[in-house]
Amino acid sequence: MAFGGAIARDDYPFILLDCPPALDLLTLNALVAADGLLVPMQAEYFALEGISELMSTLDRVTQAFNPSLSLEGVLLTMYDDRTNLALQVTENLKSFFDDKLLKTSIPRNVRLAEAPSHGKPVALYDAKSRGAEAYRELALEILQRNNLESPEVKRRQAAAAAAASALKSFQIPEKKKSRFWQSNKET
Repeated sequence: MAFGGAIARDDYPFILLDCPPALDLLTLNALVAADGLLVPMQAEYFALEGISELMSTLDRVTQAFNPSLSLEGVLLTMYDDRTNLALQVTENLKSFFDDKLLKTSIPRNVRLAEAPSHGKPVALYDAKSRGAEAYRELALEILQRNNLESPEVKRRQAAAAAAASALKSFQIPEKKKSRFWQSNKET
């Protein structure tokens, strides 16, 4: 069966393939098709143990199937910056991944957990929640890392340019002298 992958790549700057955390056939196929890998990770020690296996798998896939596959970044999820454990794991990841560790982290947030049970993404379920705001920050960070502007930024810039253009064409009418009384300023 043919897949219109080349057509889809031309139409979208990003295509996200969300895979289970297991290295199964679905995940392997996604790694072969992908250009970059974004690794969501909890700031816990068991998650740190899986990093070496993940990097080994990434090396094997790039050597055997997809030499253009690269690590886009590591994203801390279910993050609680109030715990020493999260801060220690973050420091370990910074030293290992350097700039590949994204600045944005996704916090532990009840609204994120509730949204799927209501059949909505968090951006629609509670757009002002910490989780929804974090995902917006993540999107902006990914766009910035790839030298792209968000559609919202482009829309705002176009609106500002239109307003500036309209303002330039607006002329303040000259002040007319009153026929009925003389102002001290007009003399």
